[in-house]
Amino acid sequence: MDERDATHNRDARHDRDSRHDRYSRQERFSPIGPDGQQRIRASRVLVVGAGALGSGIAETLVRAGVGHVTIVDRDYVEWSNLQRQQLYTEQDAQERLPKAVAAERRLKAINCDVSIRGLVADVTVDELPDMAADVHLILDATDNFDTRMLINDYAMSMNIPWIYGACVGSYGMSMMFVPKHTPCLHCLMESVPIGGATCDTAGIIPPAVQMVVAYQAAEALKWLAGKHEALRDKLVSFDLWTNQFTSIHVGAAKRSDCPSCGEQAVYPYLSAANHRKTDILCGRDTVQIRPAQSLVLDLDGLAARFRGLDECEVSANPYLVSLQTAHHRLVIFRDGRVLVHGTQDPVEARTVYDRYLG
Repeated sequence: MDERDATHNRDARHDRDSRHDRYSRQERFSPIGPDGQQRIRASRVLVVGAGALGSGIAETLVRAGVGHVTIVDRDYVEWSNLQRQQLYTEQDAQERLPKAVAAERRLKAINCDVSIRGLVADVTVDELPDMAADVHLILDATDNFDTRMLINDYAMSMNIPWIYGACVGSYGMSMMFVPKHTPCLHCLMESVPIGGATCDTAGIIPPAVQMVVAYQAAEALKWLAGKHEALRDKLVSFDLWTNQFTSIHVGAAKRSDCPSCGEQAVYPYLSAANHRKTDILCGRDTVQIRPAQSLVLDLDGLAARFRGLDECEVSANPYLVSLQTAHHRLVIFRDGRVLVHGTQDPVEARTVYDRYLG
């Protein structure tokens, strides 16, 4: 064996030893240990959304050695994402690369030992069962409650725990829902909210994202490592700008008559009847989005919020609010119906809708 062969063999042995050492600091954390790390390695998770929360959660779990990570998103990388969505680069934004594609590529470069699947798709009643097949945990990184309520009902019906997370401005909140043990999201919310603030209307600072990611990822590691006794059984919320923090016991909110997790659960959000309807308006380059239930929106409040956006033109009358963006025009009616002009793609229309209406 010549010197080059000997050097190559030493380097190969060093590389194998270094890779074996990859999770050593996590294993030295006694609540996880080697046994917990093996459980993490054998786990399968679904991350719904590849934006600010999703990219942060996915990177944390991939670095932690979760065995299989599926990340799904319907959108593409834009310049405004780079301020807080840590997986993406300027080149991704220049190419308008789908977030799921860019995320998969970057995550595979971070840890080749993890099986990673990026899906460019919208999460609907029809697609979710395939996306969530055989997973041990679902992590919410979405931007709308329509999808969250779908995740909630699917998770309750299949006995899969899931972790809720949301942030806007300097505010964030998170909670883990465990079927049969905690109340579900439906228990906590009598109806799906609409018209709330979003990152596109109220902005967001990166530390708020990072804080929610930390809460979600910590609960995920506890669950996947089998340390269920360490789980936080509270709804946590915070505002980093005003230095406020709240942790609320919500066990009393669990309802025996809840349609999503009660004794006679019917899982209403697994029915298409309880989701927004989209219709392509023939010859008008327009998609109409209708809420599952009729609403009465505060048009004056919506118009005032939209007028704070520099990049948009807003007009209003007693019957509707019109919001002109760079590429689309949204016409919002008092009953919650919205016309998204400038596209015939229902997925694109829902993405635009959620950016401004949440």
